[in-house]
Amino acid sequence: MSWTPPQRPAALTETRLIEAILTGQYPINSTLPAERDLAEQLGVTRPTLREALQRMARDGWIDIQHGKSTRVRNYWEEGSLGVLNTLAGHSQHLPQDFIPKLLQVRLLLAPAYTRDAVQHRPGDVERLLADLVNTTDDPPSFTRADWTLHQVLARLSGNPVFSLILNGFAELYHNLGVLYFSSEDNRSHSLRYYQQLYQHSRERNADAASSLTRTVMQASIARWEQLHAGE
Repeated sequence: MSWTPPQRPAALTETRLIEAILTGQYPINSTLPAERDLAEQLGVTRPTLREALQRMARDGWIDIQHGKSTRVRNYWEEGSLGVLNTLAGHSQHLPQDFIPKLLQVRLLLAPAYTRDAVQHRPGDVERLLADLVNTTDDPPSFTRADWTLHQVLARLSGNPVFSLILNGFAELYHNLGVLYFSSEDNRSHSLRYYQQLYQHSRERNADAASSLTRTVMQASIARWEQLHAGE
């Protein structure tokens, strides 16, 4: 049996503070209590609290300035990719329109890195898709396959910035992908995409691969919204 190691005190403190921010206990642009008071409330030492606050400041959750109260930043506008990683563990606090907006970002990126990958490394793309078209028909398998596709296409594009951006929401992608692929129709839709993209890579048609990807990414937004309609 494998055991999940307990969080270090600073990591646990960070988690509790972020939950307090996301639930509105400390809303955007509010100030945190003084360090001594906050440490007592959390039941941690001041050095532990400082470590947690420094980590949160690095990712854009809070603004620390000497001689001033610590301010909760507008993390949606001022945060870094680290915020996306953290939000993966707090999906219950995400705004309703957050996932469609995240998919809009993928819509902007995916056609570009797909075109570049097929243009520069068509043989590698073809071999990747030859495996993916045989993906086992269940949500976890499709989630892993879809993540692998985008991760590898980004890498094969030759532009490492694509990979850095994608890696910023890797955990969130995996958590929500299982929900998206719980629909058999969504799995079939993605499988057809893998098959068509495979054909375009065999034909070395980078523009067609990009156009196809844009169409499929647009459709995935509508499919996600349909899946969660009425929630």
